[in-house]
Amino acid sequence: MIHELKTWSEYFHKLKTEEKTFEVRKNDRNFKVGDLLLLREYNPNTGYTNEVCWRKITYILDDPNFVKDGFVILGIKNAEVFF
Repeated sequence: MIHELKTWSEYFHKLKTEEKTFEVRKNDRNFKVGDLLLLREYNPNTGYTNEVCWRKITYILDDPNFVKDGFVILGIKNAEVFF
C-alpha cells in the first residue's frame, strides 16, 4: 500500500536527510509494516513544492501508554522505489 502524505517543510528536510527516522501520524489510513510513504513537501504559506521522498514503514508504535489514542508513531527507513 502507498500512502501519500503532506509533510511540512521543516520536517520534510529532516526526513530527506534521514536525520528524522519516524513519523507521528493520525492512524486514519490503517498503516501496516511494509507500506510505503510518499512524503510530499508542503509549505503552509505557498502550498506543495515539487519535492518528494519515499519511505518504508518498519515499525508501528500504537501502545496507548505512550501514544495518544488514534495516533501512531511510524518507524521508517529510506525506500528505493522503481516503477
